[in-house]
Amino acid sequence: MTTPRAIVIPALKKHTATLICIHGLGDSGAGWTFLAENWRRRGKFEEVAFVFPSAPTIPITANMGMQMPGWYDIINFDTLKRSDDEPGILKSQKYIHSLINQQIADGIPPSRIILGGFSQGGAMSLFSGPTFRERLAGVFGLSSYQLLTEKFGNLVGETYGEAGEGKRDVKKEKIFMGHGIDDPLVKCEWGQMTMEGLKEKGFEVEWHTYPDTVHAVDPKEIDDLEAWVTKRLEETKEEKL
Repeated sequence: MTTPRAIVIPALKKHTATLICIHGLGDSGAGWTFLAENWRRRGKFEEVAFVFPSAPTIPITANMGMQMPGWYDIINFDTLKRSDDEPGILKSQKYIHSLINQQIADGIPPSRIILGGFSQGGAMSLFSGPTFRERLAGVFGLSSYQLLTEKFGNLVGETYGEAGEGKRDVKKEKIFMGHGIDDPLVKCEWGQMTMEGLKEKGFEVEWHTYPDTVHAVDPKEIDDLEAWVTKRLEETKEEKL
């Protein structure tokens, strides 16, 4: 099973930061390049390179085994615990971590890398970002939910702790989450439960909801995300490898 090559949109100025965006089920990296194109047209984030990976094509149990791009198998669309595909999730986590590592190898510090995505891609980002070995600039999840809750909790316990224990301060981890109130596929209450679970673990989460929005991205959501990305890049602009 081969993962397609990621689309990379290079920085227009000196490359000092990277945003990696993970698409949802059945989509591709090309489906999210509009983010970079929108910001480029308005002269935003010219120092940022954008990476849009595409998932491999796999059978999806909840879609009667139909083959489509996916980061892991989905067993059931009707519950928050929609995937027991731990091997698939961990394989995609490893791939996403490799994308981050490539940026670090290219000279971008982890604290200048933002990871995020939509739906299944957002779920993978919320799982992979906080479990990366170093703190990222931030993580965002749009219309997303928590994966492998128990395992994620164990990984968080191994990664974060008190100063002096050789662990990271969870309070410095920044997360943005947005969700359509009328989302019939990934219910808003699932996103809220995920947000509350992250906050209980100590993460700083900026949470937004959007009325009259189903399983899609609201224009106001893009504006809110842009403001959050701007803030994260401003607060980390002096950080280096």
